[in-house]
Parts: sequence; structure tokens; C-alpha cells
Amino acid sequence: MDAETSSTATAAETLTFPAEFRWGVATASYQYEGDCENSQWRAWEQAGHIKSGDVAGIACDWWRHAERDFDLAQQLGLNALRLSVEWSRLEPRPGEWDETAFARYREMLQGLRARGIEPMVTLHHFSDPIWFEERGGFLAPSAIDVFARFVGRVIEELGDHCDLWCTINEPNVYSVAGYLIGEWPPGHHGEVRTAFAVQATLARAHAAAYGVIHQQQPHARVGWAQNYNIFAPATNSPLDRLVAGAQDAAYNDFFPRAVLTGRAVFPFSIFAGGLRAVRGTCDFVGINIYYREHVSFDLRYGQELFGRRSRPDGAPRGDTSANDFFGELYPQGILDVARRLAVFGKPLYVTEHGVGDQNDRVRPWLIEQGVRSVHAALREGLDVRGYYHWSLVDNFEWAEGWQQRFGLAALDLATQERTLRPSGHFYSAIASANALTPAMARQFVTTTSTTS
Repeated sequence: MDAETSSTATAAETLTFPAEFRWGVATASYQYEGDCENSQWRAWEQAGHIKSGDVAGIACDWWRHAERDFDLAQQLGLNALRLSVEWSRLEPRPGEWDETAFARYREMLQGLRARGIEPMVTLHHFSDPIWFEERGGFLAPSAIDVFARFVGRVIEELGDHCDLWCTINEPNVYSVAGYLIGEWPPGHHGEVRTAFAVQATLARAHAAAYGVIHQQQPHARVGWAQNYNIFAPATNSPLDRLVAGAQDAAYNDFFPRAVLTGRAVFPFSIFAGGLRAVRGTCDFVGINIYYREHVSFDLRYGQELFGRRSRPDGAPRGDTSANDFFGELYPQGILDVARRLAVFGKPLYVTEHGVGDQNDRVRPWLIEQGVRSVHAALREGLDVRGYYHWSLVDNFEWAEGWQQRFGLAALDLATQERTLRPSGHFYSAIASANALTPAMARQFVTTTSTTS
């Protein structure tokens, strides 16, 4: 049953959620804080690699004024917020810690708690210190020990204010974008073996972080956030099904399989090295999901396992990006992935779900369908604990710069003024009621075209 059918089947029904359900937003340090001078992403900007020519600058100005948006989250009725700590700020040089930066993060976490908002802290969200990148990043022999040392210091400094930790955000995106596609730092192209080696090291780094956190904070809840793309065969032909399955296994399954079984499936195991220590190292799984892509067998696409990805004409989509790589919006994917992850027997969080949509053309529809998909998962007995919309405010969208507007609130870059979009009011109504009612859907979800 697709998302549209699901919506029709329950349109007249009020969907209520468990009393402790988390309604939140997701953010990331580099995209929000501004002035992350020691990050490899700042060097990437300065080298002219942002497609739009944009720079992050002060971003959403969180380093000075995050509390402004904490107030906004509280006013929206949210009870959860996912944020990350900026490694390059906390350890600007190897073994040199910035106590002022730790104090600022403590202040931010205390500010969230004071507003009745539970923080989920991500320890690695794409941004590395320049010195770490210069040593080889997660290809360096010392990478796991260095990352574990960083994690231990963060828990020591901030553990009194947080016990919900996301070790690594989207290890598959980090490895593919940086080592296969080359549009993110360090900008390597077509290095399949290296991309899998990096992801395997990230898995071992995650496991090391899991151990360090539990050693220092036994009651902690520790997981990671996995990006999922839905790869649908374009037709029922065996070849389309074969290549769609191969892309799914390579992109979606490598890291979760390592955590679940301590192994990688052949042939990816050739590049992975030992993963036995990774098995069982999660207390929850985070689901980041945005798109579905339709896959056709095509011998010209060897680097993509002979699968050509496309988006059907008329499929729901966000705004056009600098290279138009975004696929079909597919909120039903939340339910699909939650079913898939039931094998872990662990709580699930939708740690990211959203769309770049400056005029709020499709975001209200996406929120409605995403919430329906979460509720359908709960009805099936799947243990989904929270939904974190990406994102609270328009933010610097990595290689796309400021051209993709993901915020529930629009951001004026010149004045830093926030203007809540209708989707923000809609999400606030859902979170405040802990329910989605037919009246809310009628008020906020229009028949405006979902295609651009």
C-alpha cells in the first residue's frame, strides 16, 4: 500500500501517539553553528567546491544564539531536538581541547533541558577537523583510537546533560559522497574499494564509541543514524530487480549488517576487514529517509552496479537542486524501513525526514504522510519512539549551499530573522496534540502540486 492509499484509508481517523513519543527536529553543527573554521568543510568551501558558490558563514548563528531556536522549538510544542557537537571546534588541534567550546555545549544542553526538550547528541555529522583529514581521515591507522578518544572526552564533559547518543550520522553517505561520487571532501572519484574501506572503519569506530560511552555512562542509549534510499526496480524484469537489489545491499545494508551480524556480505566483505567487534553495538537505530529511486539495468552504469536510477515523471519532489540529484519523495519508506529493521529488536527513531521546499509547496503533505507512516508502523507493533523532522530552520545544505531550504522556518540570511512556514504551524499542531486529526490535515494540506 503506497502513501497515497494509506492517507485515503485513514483520512477520517484521528491518529494518536504514545504518551512518551518524541516530536523533534534534527540539526547539525556545521550547518547551524557558523564559523567552524577548523573543519574540512570550511576548507572545501574555500577551495570553491560548493556548487552554488555559497559559504556557510555564520550559518544559523547557533554558536552565539542557539537559544533563540530552542525557544522556537519550545513554542512549537516539541519535546526533542537532535543536534551534533563539532569535533573541529572541540579539538582544533590533535590532543588540544577547547574548554570554552565544551562550556558552550553544556550551556546549550542545559538550555534544552530547561525548556523540556530532550537532546539527542550526534558525535560525528560529516564534519572532521582539518588535521584529522590531513592524516587520512578514517583511512588513517590511528583513526579509530583518535575518534574514541574524542568521544570519551565528550562524554566526560557533557554526559551529565545527555544520555541519548548518535555516534555517526549516515556513514553510507559520508563514504559514497566523499570517495565514490567525489562531491564532498576529500573529493575522491570512483574509488569503490576505498569507499567500502572507509565505511568499514566507520563501523569499527562506531563500535569503539559504543564501548567508550557505556563504560563511562552505563545507562546511556547509543545508536547511529542510517540513511536509507528505497531502490525500486523500474519494471518487473529480472535484470531490473537484480540491480535494484544490488544497489540496496551496497548502499543500505552494509553498515546495519555489520552491527547486526558482525559481518559483511560478499563481495563487499573483500574490502571490509574484520567486523566482529561491531556486532550488537546499538541500543537503537536511527532512520534517515527521504527518497525512492527507480532502477533500470544499464551496462553504461558499471560504477553504480549497472543500475541507472531515475525519478518517474510526476513523482512528488522537492525543489530542483544544483545538480537535481534528489529522488522521488517517499514517506511510505518510513514504514518500509521500520519493518526491515524489526530484526534488530531495538527501539527505532526517525532521526531525519524532510524536503527542500522554499515555498512550502509539498512539505505539509510530506509531514502528513510521514506521520501516517510512523503511526502505521506503531499499529504493526514496531517500536518507533520518535520523529525528528529535518529541519527546524533553513540551513547550509552541504555541497548544495543555501539553495535547498529544509526549514519549518524560513531564514533571512541578511537579518537572521526566522519566519515560520505553514508546515511549521502544522507540525506544531501535531506535536502539541500528540496526534494527527482530520481537521489539521484539512487546514494545512492542500492539493497544491507536489511536482516542480
